[in-house]
Amino acid sequence: MKLGVLVEGGEETRVAIVPNSIPKLLKLGFEVHVESGAGISAHHLDAEYEAKGASIVNREDAMACEMLICIGAPDFSGLSEGQMVACVSDPFRHPERVKQAMDAKITLMSMDMIPRRLSRAQAMDVNSSQDNLAGYKAVLMGAAQVPKGIPMMTTSAGTVRPAKFVIMGSGVAGLQAIATAKRLGAIVYASDVRKSTAEQIQSVGGRFIEVEGMDDFEDDSGYAKPLTPEFIQKVNDTVCEVAADADVIVTTARIFGRPAPITVPASAVANFKPGSVVVDMNADVGGNCELTSAGEIITTENGVTIVGTTNLPGQLASTASMLYSNNLTTFVTSLVKDGEIVIDPEDDILFGAPEGSDFYVSGMGGVLVCMDGEIHAKQTRLAEVVG
Repeated sequence: MKLGVLVEGGEETRVAIVPNSIPKLLKLGFEVHVESGAGISAHHLDAEYEAKGASIVNREDAMACEMLICIGAPDFSGLSEGQMVACVSDPFRHPERVKQAMDAKITLMSMDMIPRRLSRAQAMDVNSSQDNLAGYKAVLMGAAQVPKGIPMMTTSAGTVRPAKFVIMGSGVAGLQAIATAKRLGAIVYASDVRKSTAEQIQSVGGRFIEVEGMDDFEDDSGYAKPLTPEFIQKVNDTVCEVAADADVIVTTARIFGRPAPITVPASAVANFKPGSVVVDMNADVGGNCELTSAGEIITTENGVTIVGTTNLPGQLASTASMLYSNNLTTFVTSLVKDGEIVIDPEDDILFGAPEGSDFYVSGMGGVLVCMDGEIHAKQTRLAEVVG
């Protein structure tokens, strides 16, 4: 079995497999072929991979491996029928990638489709590992941009009051953002459309912002449900009122497979105080703030800084790569039976939980998107999108 690790495209700084994962993969029976330079932006030299037993090859040889482990989706048109790719393909937002994979008749496994509520999936959950780091980094970026200290300080020159942070959303990223801001010494307020998160917010040091009429807007897969325009407006009004005198606002709202919802309209930004900072964690999928400019840091006329940095995990390339590598190594390990990669039709990670089980989500399969030129039967939602 040959496993290929590629240089990622664009401005991606992470690498899918780090040197410390190589011995585990070798033990499974893989030959690991790493494209020269794949780990440099994550601070891993080719020599480190070779020292752990990997082979350093050119791109053509890495692309020819039986299985490719990537972060972003590679060019599927350059692959051969029957090859396997495990990556984050974001198939609902990029159905063209699925069509390309089907045309090439490769086996595509999209790690952002992991059935995250399965206990066995936790160690493979790239969404959680990367979102956790993103939430941490978002707070640090906000703290770096805001023109004041974060913790309370008592000095001979006077007392400095602690900064006020508002974290909009309390999934994995939001909870880490709350905890990080609290550790920095801020007073932290947080919101979520899932009422069940109030206790979690409080457990990491936040103060829950409750919206009148709030229910538990969470689907069976653990993601937030799409909301009605009326309720979105109500949430926006309530939370943005709290945020009006905040120093840093971090937005985390992301709906699986859909554009990011607007949680901070331009009208709210107009009421934020000069010097405050909005860190939009979803600039790459449309942004939660109406004024966000993807990939840029801008300042509005009333002095509000809006951070639209994309790929926040990539800002922590070494740590993010290590966690992603651990996730993917665990996943690959689950596929190997008697020295071969086996696509097991009983595997809930690949195909989703059985219908009627506690974890079954109608229309959603597991990470296996397509093989042999077809979307697999359980991916009925995705099949509708791809057409």
